[in-house]
Amino acid sequence: MSNGHERKGEELLVRIGSHTSRQKPKKRARLIYNPTSGREEMKRRLSDILVRLEQGGLETSCHATIGAGDATLAAAEAVDRGFDLIIAAGGDGTLNEVITGMAVKEKRPPLGILPLGTTNDFARAMGIPRQWDQACDIIVQQQTRPVDIGRMNDRFFINIAGGGSMTELTYEVPSKLKTMLGQLAYYMKGVEKLPRFRPIHLTIRTDEREMEGEFMLFLIANSNSIGGFEKLAPQARMDDGLFDVLLLKRCNLADFVRVTTAALRGEHTADSHVVYFQTRHIEVMSDDYTQLNLDGEYGGTLPCRCTILPSHLQVIHDAEGIYCGKLKNGAKPIDEETEGSTNTIEE
Repeated sequence: MSNGHERKGEELLVRIGSHTSRQKPKKRARLIYNPTSGREEMKRRLSDILVRLEQGGLETSCHATIGAGDATLAAAEAVDRGFDLIIAAGGDGTLNEVITGMAVKEKRPPLGILPLGTTNDFARAMGIPRQWDQACDIIVQQQTRPVDIGRMNDRFFINIAGGGSMTELTYEVPSKLKTMLGQLAYYMKGVEKLPRFRPIHLTIRTDEREMEGEFMLFLIANSNSIGGFEKLAPQARMDDGLFDVLLLKRCNLADFVRVTTAALRGEHTADSHVVYFQTRHIEVMSDDYTQLNLDGEYGGTLPCRCTILPSHLQVIHDAEGIYCGKLKNGAKPIDEETEGSTNTIEE
């Protein structure tokens, strides 16, 4: 062949002069990134990231998002074009758009994550470090685990869905402010909203129960890492086929502060103002105008119907626990995993 390369079965014959060497073809990865995430760290690190992925055996092309919904289109296109894996680089919002583009496809390649946003809740739950080089090293190892995702009405989420005054924080903070101030931007917005913290009247139905009352907020979680809290849904597992639902009953500001403080220690579920349970399906309705939050982004308004999609994605993770030390969210090292729960992407 004129280019010196010839495919034979699963091997690539590379000819240099009269010599021929056998090499396994590199996997094709599609990197979808938000150039404004993490104080624009992705812009500064893009060339380094591509080199590291290439050195790890991934032939990587990239797509920079240009606006809301663009990552969803790019992810759907990457699946259609037959990429071997897709990498989402940015914050929780970028990750949500990428999984939305993948979720509707019949055949879905593994998903890698470069957590370069402000909170990176899902990556934290998966034990994926914020350091770009370490996250790249995890991706090139290509060790995957099954992960459930949620469907809310006609949209998807991988980590959290919810509604109520304080859940509006993440999408009300302007992107430019997040770029400049990072996590501090959320605290500033939270202080601003406290005087308007008000209950909403909800009707909630699941396969197991029905309840009605006034609540400050409701959260439907797939992991234990939510809004920077790592023990908010203490029983959550990302592959158990269940949502973890947390409701905060009507309370005053002092009660809210007390519950929040307890949540930092994972002790809030015993509080009388907290309702906590697991379910596969939940409907939430209200006569009050209530906005929804999906993985930190605006998700429409109530009513909503949520259904779990068990083991819908294969997500690359730190299977050995090398970078996170202690694996989060019920994950175990490979030698302790149930057979078949951690997989290596086949060559």
